Amino acid sequence: MLRAGGVELTTLAEHYGVPAYEQVNDVTWIAESAQRGWIAFMKDANIRRRPAEREAIKISGARCFCLANANLPAVTMAERYLTNLRAIERACAQPGPFLYAVHASRIARLPLN
Repeated sequence: MLRAGGVELTTLAEHYGVPAYEQVNDVTWIAESAQRGWIAFMKDANIRRRPAEREAIKISGARCFCLANANLPAVTMAERYLTNLRAIERACAQPGPFLYAVHASRIARLPLN
């Protein structure tokens, strides 16, 4: 749905290969995505509670967006990103590091400290 909505993306499975992507830790892919200038879309808002992942976002200057609720159907997850695409684009005009929660009709910046 994201691609159909005009989002150019690379999934972890596409980038690292199957099944190798399952072994890549969050710190690694966050840093690599930032190094490549990619925007990170993730479904796990709990990433903000994990010190190593928060530090990876800060050190790498990553620009990250996570769903406020990771227990949604995939269609709803994609809809939330697409609904907020303009706000995401505006946020991405600024340099990282940052982490935003993506809600049904808005995004909200989350603290990294």
